[in-house]
Amino acid sequence: MRVAVVGGGPGGLYAAALLKRLDPAREITVFERNAPDDTFGFGVVLSDETLGGIEHADPVVYEALRREFVRWDAIDVVHRSIRHTCGGHGFAALGRHRLLQILHERCRGLGVHLRFRSPAPPPDHLARAYDLVIAADGVHSTTRAAYADVFRPQITGHRCRYIWLAAGFPFDAFRFEIAETEHGVMQLHGYPYAADASTVIVEMREEVWRAAGFEELPVRESVERCAKIFADALGGRPLRAGTSAWTTFRTVVTERWSHGNVVLLGDAAHTAHFSIGSGTKLAVEDALALAACLAERPALGEALAAYEEERRPVVASTQRAAHASLEWFENLALHLDQPPRRFAFGLLTRSRRVTHGNLRLRDARFTEAVEREFGCPPGTPPMFTPFRLRGLTLRNRVVVSPMDMYSAADGVPGDFHLVHLGARALGGAGLVMTEMVCVSPEGRITPGCAGLYTGRQAEAWRRITDFVHTRAPGTAIGVQLGHSGRKGSTKVMWEGMDEPLDEGNWPLVAASPLPYKPSSRLPRELSRAQLTDIREQFASAAARAARAGFDLLELHCAHGYLLSGFLSPLTNRRTDAYGGSLGRRLRFPLEVFDAVRAVWPEERPMTVRISATDWAEGGTSAEDAVEIARAFAAHGADAIDVSTGQVVAEERPRFGRSYQTPFADRIRHEAGVSVVAVGAISSWDDVNSLILAGRADLCALGRPHLYDPHWTLHAAAEQGYTGPGAVWPAPYRAGSRRPRTGRTDAPRPRLTLGSGV
Repeated sequence: MRVAVVGGGPGGLYAAALLKRLDPAREITVFERNAPDDTFGFGVVLSDETLGGIEHADPVVYEALRREFVRWDAIDVVHRSIRHTCGGHGFAALGRHRLLQILHERCRGLGVHLRFRSPAPPPDHLARAYDLVIAADGVHSTTRAAYADVFRPQITGHRCRYIWLAAGFPFDAFRFEIAETEHGVMQLHGYPYAADASTVIVEMREEVWRAAGFEELPVRESVERCAKIFADALGGRPLRAGTSAWTTFRTVVTERWSHGNVVLLGDAAHTAHFSIGSGTKLAVEDALALAACLAERPALGEALAAYEEERRPVVASTQRAAHASLEWFENLALHLDQPPRRFAFGLLTRSRRVTHGNLRLRDARFTEAVEREFGCPPGTPPMFTPFRLRGLTLRNRVVVSPMDMYSAADGVPGDFHLVHLGARALGGAGLVMTEMVCVSPEGRITPGCAGLYTGRQAEAWRRITDFVHTRAPGTAIGVQLGHSGRKGSTKVMWEGMDEPLDEGNWPLVAASPLPYKPSSRLPRELSRAQLTDIREQFASAAARAARAGFDLLELHCAHGYLLSGFLSPLTNRRTDAYGGSLGRRLRFPLEVFDAVRAVWPEERPMTVRISATDWAEGGTSAEDAVEIARAFAAHGADAIDVSTGQVVAEERPRFGRSYQTPFADRIRHEAGVSVVAVGAISSWDDVNSLILAGRADLCALGRPHLYDPHWTLHAAAEQGYTGPGAVWPAPYRAGSRRPRTGRTDAPRPRLTLGSGV
């Protein structure tokens, strides 16, 4: 096999070395346009996981790296001249130049042809001349560009400028330092990579970079200025730039990684923000996987498909974490006024990969100090601290999220709802929410939706609230009121989600006459008289909810239902006073809110659920969401329940672990209103992390409570917590500890004697 590798960075070189080692008969050529001593950046950080893969695949390279590594385990966060240190992390780094030297030596020793100062021939020429072409030519990959119609890359720019620099001394920890200047916030990321050197990255928002005058400065003067700004961190020492220049990070995502005998590797296929130290790591891991798949699969096409199948989920997970980290630093200014330890905790957990539980294992003293600053009583996890909304005090931060059950008859909740909601109330959550309860028969999503438009329905709900208050004292129960709008008159979820009924349909109404999907029925645009009627329907339902004994009311303005349809520019095309600017699109939802608040008891709180983004071009943006939250808060909303999407069928959500939380975080800090975070929050460790970092005040969990109605009580038991934030019902107390299982450990040897005895 003849193999061409385009790009002589760590990923390309390591792939060449592995392939040659696995089959010495392969003829492998690496094309690198730069000289062997040229490099961009200074230090490289590798994880223990990556090093383990290198050790197993090529002990020679591993041993050479091991001799060069600088190791440390602490992270310093310096903000407003206060330094907080968290230990137990474990890092290994070396100079990028030395890494390349090691890989050059290994490739030469194995017989790989290294062609420096040699731009690669055009990709189509390489594809004809070689059996395999590995495109490791970086973020600006010419190979990817040549086959863009096949690889279909999505390249996204971001809001910060940064520059890679070096200092002539070693930091004693991974250091994050924040500088609040007259022009805005700047940050330094620094770590040692040799006994006498550290990498330093200076980063700031684009508008701060311009205001500070960096745009006009030569690189040398920029570097000198950075050294002055961060003089305390550097001890007055200078910085050097090498070949670096100011740039913006670009996230690369490709739909395909191979085309015929051409395959992408490393930054050519994907990028992940440097703040989680992932670029070289991902490229090296790509090389390991590609070499393994080529060894395991005799057919080239099968091997390349297996490589992509293996690596894509890992890369996607890393990119999600990197994006969360990138966004946190882009919005750093939002967090500056947090208490110092909580600020440090938020920085450390920004990617959502490091959690409260992780940090407890790594540095219990640091984590306990953060908990004390937050106000946790001794032995109390953050999730089991109380939270007050108006006249209602919740005993913990866990909410059973509204989940449509589609099990009502004529809008009347029955035994199923009593058992469903009652079981979750007994399960320890601070607040249990109903599904969306509809304000009229025409406002139902499906024939199985519950309502509050008749007295009989209100009486049925009273039966449920009485059970919760009597049998699960300390648990609050809330009602979510809504109207389906254009997403109504559909089948129940398990028969065809969002699909129109085959018969028995009712007329649909919406802000504008736009169907949800091509197969959906067309709604009628609401007239002013109809708007008045619907506003009164909400108010009447709210009055019934109050009499039914609910502790909290949530207005559903999310997920493309009626009120959400007014908020989004994609679904509101009106030309009257209820359409156009965001202020006009807010008008009807705020009128409904005011009407409901007027009849809802003053001491009981109201929340509003919103979709903070439509996940579609031209839709509601994160900036819009902040303004929407501000508007509802100004009208008396006690908290904003921050969801996303489900507004338009063509949405492209960026799913992942607690993926909606950044929107809640931003609303909480910019709008100054309490927030409920929701969406793929699945573990009690996530809840503790989000609450302690100040990203949310409450966390709503849906599917975990379907899996385990006693999720909250089990979370308390697993953390050894027995306080007032999670009280087991008296009949269940005997089960408050995890049941024992049979022993699986074998008896240990009791005596070992030497052979001479």
